[in-house]
Amino acid sequence: MENPRQITAIQAAIILISTIIGVGVLSLSLFAVRAADSGAPLLTLLGFLIGLLGLWLLTKLGMRFPTQSIIEYSEDLIGKWAARGCSVLIIAFFCMLTAMASREFGEVVVTSVLTKTPLEVTVIVMLLLAAVSSRADMMTFTYFHHFYFPIIVFPGLLIVVLSLKNAQVINLLPLWGNEASGMLGGIFTMAALFQGSFVMTIVIPAMRRPEKALIAGYVGMIVSGGLYVLIVIATVGVFGAEEIKKLIWPTLELAKTTSLPANVLERLDGAFLAIWVTAVFTTLLTSFYLAINLLSQLLRLQDHKMFVFFLVPFIYVIAMYSQNLLQMYEIIETVGRLGLILTVAYPFVLLVVAMIRKKKPRGDQLVAKSD
Repeated sequence: MENPRQITAIQAAIILISTIIGVGVLSLSLFAVRAADSGAPLLTLLGFLIGLLGLWLLTKLGMRFPTQSIIEYSEDLIGKWAARGCSVLIIAFFCMLTAMASREFGEVVVTSVLTKTPLEVTVIVMLLLAAVSSRADMMTFTYFHHFYFPIIVFPGLLIVVLSLKNAQVINLLPLWGNEASGMLGGIFTMAALFQGSFVMTIVIPAMRRPEKALIAGYVGMIVSGGLYVLIVIATVGVFGAEEIKKLIWPTLELAKTTSLPANVLERLDGAFLAIWVTAVFTTLLTSFYLAINLLSQLLRLQDHKMFVFFLVPFIYVIAMYSQNLLQMYEIIETVGRLGLILTVAYPFVLLVVAMIRKKKPRGDQLVAKSD
């Protein structure tokens, strides 16, 4: 039998990075500035810390139950029916994330690139691409992320660093912002951008050395979180908080104002959009793969492929529910904040119960996995 434990710590970190860096990159600065004005970088950093807490909880649970996913060990911890109810909500949540990400992708493409293409076409094409790719096994899923990782991170980091030469420090002051009243909600919105760390619940059971999952998680979160903070610093430093409030996708505008040395390329928005499309694909792939993988585990099925095209129509209907761009972002913000209950609060409860009850995986499960 093929060894199910094939993913290395480096590959786990790469999966985490390419999952988190995704569709939210374009509107990241807008959400942060609306909540905290010039304090947007600080707000993003605080949101990152909450996301890091969620990762720590999930990874600690995964290391405590290295042969099981959250669907399996939650039933041992809080009971079958309570756990299954929460599992259904988690699956629905990631279906919603997939829908919102595909809709945002469609809105950007038809507005910036393919202006004569119907929105429905761009959304369904990206959904089908993610669905077909989700039929792969865990190692092929890992190779997808491994292949696209350098395309996403290094050019993106280069564009952000080059844009910093146009930044003005005065735009970043005061560091804590002028509108502290919106800080709390903004922190939760920023933390929602890191909910892709939930992928560790299916990655850890496939890792060669689950004890290294925490290090891999930290590396992945620091790289993706650092890039997010840099993006916010760059956009606020270049445009200023008040100007960003008038923009829909500040990061795209930042790429338009950035050029390579010696004017090899005077505008980098075309290159940035190509990178962003790749990042959207890896994020969509993960959220879709999570939903069908967790659903197959909930139903105790060996193969997740039968659900791939079954879920696509439902996700498409959810994606097209919003009447316009503003309503779409309102839904994304609300769903993201509520999702923290499932991705942070729920794992916290599970970890506390596991520690109180001193739960560990049963011996027969360990033997079964090792075989």
